[in-house]
Amino acid sequence: MRISARADYAVRAVLELAVRQGDGPATPVTAEAVAAEQGIPYKFLEGILGDLRRAGLVTSRRGGGGGYTLAREASAITVADVIRAVDGPIVSVRGERPTGLTYTGSAEPLLPLWIALRANVRRILEGVTLADIATGELPEEVRGLAADPAAWENP
Repeated sequence: MRISARADYAVRAVLELAVRQGDGPATPVTAEAVAAEQGIPYKFLEGILGDLRRAGLVTSRRGGGGGYTLAREASAITVADVIRAVDGPIVSVRGERPTGLTYTGSAEPLLPLWIALRANVRRILEGVTLADIATGELPEEVRGLAADPAAWENP
């Protein structure tokens, strides 16, 4: 699986909003401030924030004191929500969803493999919210997987 720069920037941008929002009332954060804090090219970020707004994950306000805020609580937005908003389906094979594929002959067992891969990726990304990351308290399953030294190796 490959995480695009667009998806990485989107997650970092909404995480920045979540951290700045904290538990209090949401104060809008400018795109410029997010770009500067996260090292994201501003023009690229503008497009990403537009996608996130259209997906209902962030809201925007124009003018003095304007900027972006999360549209929902950070605990109600998953990493999967953010990735889908900017990149579409989380796992695809040749640009298609695995459920739309057909294999024959010796390749037939590939379909359940791709479906299982998608199920596992979704389980992780749908199980982690912005609040989990903002507080540094990732779910136990994620911490356990990341604690395995083999997970850090590049075979």
